[in-house]
Amino acid sequence: ALFSFVCFVFIMLSYVQIFRVMLKIPSEQGLHKAFSMYLPHLAMVSLILSTGIFAYLKPYSTFSPSLDLVVAVLYSVVPPAVNLLIYSMKNKELK
Repeated sequence: ALFSFVCFVFIMLSYVQIFRVMLKIPSEQGLHKAFSMYLPHLAMVSLILSTGIFAYLKPYSTFSPSLDLVVAVLYSVVPPAVNLLIYSMKNKELK
């Protein structure tokens, strides 16, 4: 658990550092391009982490088996499906 927490902290620090560097981009077009690449990635990482945290850190005694199935589907199906949607929004033909 300690190793996972340390890795999580380093990942979050790297995202903060990326965001700080992006804010220093002088041109508006470069800033827009950087955010258009960074925000979908950040959305997917947040979705995967939040569903994973919910799936693995929920108390077992208060949830029913049917809710366990819903959580499993949420964790294993939703992020890949939404991943396609988020990254396809960058495609000009789909917009």
